[in-house]
Amino acid sequence: MTYEFLQSYWWFVVSLMASFLVFFLFVQGANSMIFDLGKTPEERRLVINSTGRKWEFTFTTLVTFGASFFASFPLFYSTSFGGAYWVWMLILFSFVIQAVSYEFQNKLGNLLGAKTFQVCLIINGIVGPLLIGGAVATFFDGSNFIVEKANMTQSLQPVISRWANASSGLDALLDVWNLVFGIAVFLLVRVLGILYINNNINDDVIRGRIRSQLLYNAIGFLVFFLTFFVRTLLKDGFAYDPATGKVFMEPYKYFNNLVEMWPLAIILLVGVVLLLFGVGKTILDKNYIKGIWPAAIGVMMVVLVLFLIVGWNNTAFYPSNVDLQYSLTIRNSSSSETTLRAMTYVSLLVPVIIAYGAYAWWSIDKKKLDRKEISEGEAY
Repeated sequence: MTYEFLQSYWWFVVSLMASFLVFFLFVQGANSMIFDLGKTPEERRLVINSTGRKWEFTFTTLVTFGASFFASFPLFYSTSFGGAYWVWMLILFSFVIQAVSYEFQNKLGNLLGAKTFQVCLIINGIVGPLLIGGAVATFFDGSNFIVEKANMTQSLQPVISRWANASSGLDALLDVWNLVFGIAVFLLVRVLGILYINNNINDDVIRGRIRSQLLYNAIGFLVFFLTFFVRTLLKDGFAYDPATGKVFMEPYKYFNNLVEMWPLAIILLVGVVLLLFGVGKTILDKNYIKGIWPAAIGVMMVVLVLFLIVGWNNTAFYPSNVDLQYSLTIRNSSSSETTLRAMTYVSLLVPVIIAYGAYAWWSIDKKKLDRKEISEGEAY
């Protein structure tokens, strides 16, 4: 295993974690629709308890995703998580209020009322996916940061990277294309949330509202995602010379990556077909409740490909709009060879972790959620 192989391998691992994270954001997607899918207090409790069974999956994956980036590409972690401070703090804060809202909305002595905490769940369902999508879009559009590795030798201020302005990352929200992708992610997780609720809750009234909500959100997602994706394939991308490390703009870079790494293009196409199949069959067949599974697999395949084309094939995955030469690549931002090699052996346990997660999911979902369980069992 060469150093270059290890760097590429760990970008694949990070990309795989990102694909799992986007899938698990169905929790946020469903929560953003609490009042759309549940018209009565009992129906809203059904929706909340359905997602409440899975919110730990999302939070754990978010933390693991950040930890994977920190361990394998620490310069990116210090640049983005440190420089774009307010973006990531808002994301984390929205997830914190999610955890609090689940636990306290129906506790005795809750002076704020259950609806207040339900609104907090909706805020997390909107803010979390929107900001995560906007942050990922900067991989294609760039951010305003400066990297000065020479600062490591300064004892008074050994700060390698910093933001070029005082916005601490909030300026990313001023880029319309970042917002377009953020909205696409938000609508996508709503689609996944609807499909999950349709599969997980055994209630004819709630399922009767699924198809219309699914249609509107799926159409909106396709409009925003295809707009961003087509524009990305046609625009200049951030490439670098592997011999010198110099970053430059290459016409149709991301389209070229799909052509040159053609197996990824096939995976992308299959993923899109699976997503459309899961959505389409659910809309056309009111008795079909398993649309979440082909859609989830399809979404994970698409997200995996998007991350790989932005990091592999001599592409700068975190471009700097201040100076192209500050841009980060998997070559100049990774951990040492020794660290990556040691982590690679540990990563062999990933299939075991995935298998355990699948078993835990199966154990939780052996019985579909219904009104009787909400009234008689433990419930949020």
